[in-house]
Amino acid sequence: MGAEYVETVVVGGGQQGCSVAGALHRLGYQALVIERGEIGQAWANERWDSLRVNTPNRTVAFPDWAYDGDDPEGYMPAREVAERLRRYVAAMGFQVREHTSVRMVEFPIGEAFHEGARFRVRLDDGEVVEARNVVAALGGYSSPRIPEVAAGVDPSVTQLHTRYYRNPESLPSGAVLIVGAGNSGQQIADDLREAGREVYLAVGGHKTAPRRYRGAQILDWLQLLLPEGNLETASGGRGDSPVLPGVSVLSGKDGGQDLSLPILAAKGVTLVGSVRGASGGVLWLEDNVRAVARAAAHKESELLKAIDTAIEQRGLVVPEADPAPEYDPSLIADHGGMLDLVAGGITTIIWATGFVPDYGILPAGALGENGMPAHRRGLGTLPGLYYAGLPESGSVMPLLIAATRNQAERVARHIQMDNTLRHRSPMAIGRLWT
Repeated sequence: MGAEYVETVVVGGGQQGCSVAGALHRLGYQALVIERGEIGQAWANERWDSLRVNTPNRTVAFPDWAYDGDDPEGYMPAREVAERLRRYVAAMGFQVREHTSVRMVEFPIGEAFHEGARFRVRLDDGEVVEARNVVAALGGYSSPRIPEVAAGVDPSVTQLHTRYYRNPESLPSGAVLIVGAGNSGQQIADDLREAGREVYLAVGGHKTAPRRYRGAQILDWLQLLLPEGNLETASGGRGDSPVLPGVSVLSGKDGGQDLSLPILAAKGVTLVGSVRGASGGVLWLEDNVRAVARAAAHKESELLKAIDTAIEQRGLVVPEADPAPEYDPSLIADHGGMLDLVAGGITTIIWATGFVPDYGILPAGALGENGMPAHRRGLGTLPGLYYAGLPESGSVMPLLIAATRNQAERVARHIQMDNTLRHRSPMAIGRLWT
């Protein structure tokens, strides 16, 4: 059986994968994007209705495709990202196969059908594609993570992961418990509370930051002053866990808002401790609400101090820092070690417990012991294997859509270097500088 040949196969049709294909297109190279759903699948079909992008609209840009709307400092709905991505793909005209899943990527492949091929990509429909390069742009958020404790919850309670939450009306009547206080957990708690639902939030480790600080977006400060990402790291106390952490909690709602446990408590959200066990209609909790809130506030304070220091060292002319907003400390109280779901009228649990990256289609030699890709700035351990959309050097800043274009262009340059050295004089490498 023969096989189709494409110089570069990009697995994943989100913003990372399409940006890599676009960056290659700009350099004169063709790539095939293979997507299990549709272009922008996660943005279009796997997020809740009210979600808005956390970074300003001006950052939703792809190679050779700047933001062209009339609200650069606003925050577009998730589905608009998917729409813009589809328009980008149509304008660039590169190859895409939607609703096509990759079953496995083989390396080494022995005798290739096509000269220069290093990988054999097997698709679920039985087709085979050989490629010199493979870019895994699967993202970190592919497989919902639901902890084992969920199995102990009474089956009469509706349980779902954040991936499957759409809006308050889609849930059974009654109170809702959200487990996890990262971006998804806090934003969904806010969404439900605004709709008048009774909401409980089981807290967990997270980071918070003000939306704006000293005349700029907080994410702009992180990008411009702290490129090493030392304050948005992937540690989060999770060690070698394959669960990817998130960046600081922010909301794009209503033009961009701050979000935190005190803010949610002031809106009437009941804060409870981290879930540690379940027995029917009772959840066993760690009594740690105050501790988690204090830790988040401390991390935020450290972040702002580092930004202040960088501003002073560079002599930047910026506004003075606004005083920290005051809130009633009585809003943050420990709940105790138990939550009775029946007594609380809780009929639904939403697990905001993150995602586990699934890179099982890749050759074993590409992955570390924890199942995560072994890479350095997007370069894999196998020749011709690249990644887009993963943390780099401990920093989670590359997970933001604002970092998509730079990552894509870096991967494209490496592929260009390989192609140039194979087919032209090494003197042509000078083109890589332009």
